[in-house]
Amino acid sequence: MKPILAVSAVAIGVFLGGCSKDQPIQAAPAAPPPGGLALPGAPPPPMMAQPPGASGVGQRIEATKQALEKDPKNASLWVQLGNDYFDTHQAQLSVDAYAKALELRPDDPDVLTDQGVMYRELRKYDRALANFEKAGKLKPGHLQSIFNMGVVYGFDLHDVPKAIEAFNKVIAIDPNSPQAVQARASIRDLQQQPPPAR
Repeated sequence: MKPILAVSAVAIGVFLGGCSKDQPIQAAPAAPPPGGLALPGAPPPPMMAQPPGASGVGQRIEATKQALEKDPKNASLWVQLGNDYFDTHQAQLSVDAYAKALELRPDDPDVLTDQGVMYRELRKYDRALANFEKAGKLKPGHLQSIFNMGVVYGFDLHDVPKAIEAFNKVIAIDPNSPQAVQARASIRDLQQQPPPAR
């Protein structure tokens, strides 16, 4: 599962793990452009995506699509396709591939979280939150989804109380985890930010 890093995938941003990318979203400035600047003190956002053909990813995408023509009910192949689109910042294609995987395997919290990160990249914040909430219900204590909720609430929707509540939940569940370290830094960033202009 891919995390949202300060706006993307290290932390909200960069989520690693398993078949899917279990990574947290990193906090980013309000409505940042893809690949936008991170907040002070937050990890840098990932590099801009290379073209789909770079480093063989384009070839892998084509090979996966061909395999899916022969085996369209293979959820793992849909996840792989979604992950490759995720890594190349093709957000809508990633969302669509993850949707196919979720039709076949609807209770996968990691895929739900990765799809939520891509919804966030598309600035569909309500959809992102719905995915993170569902992931948390399917797997209570799912740190990536809880952390990512904090990022969306705090840095996209400017709902600081809800963001801090989510980040504190991450810290309470596993105070020594990388997500907890990021959660503490995100709380500090939120508390130091001036309120958004009305």
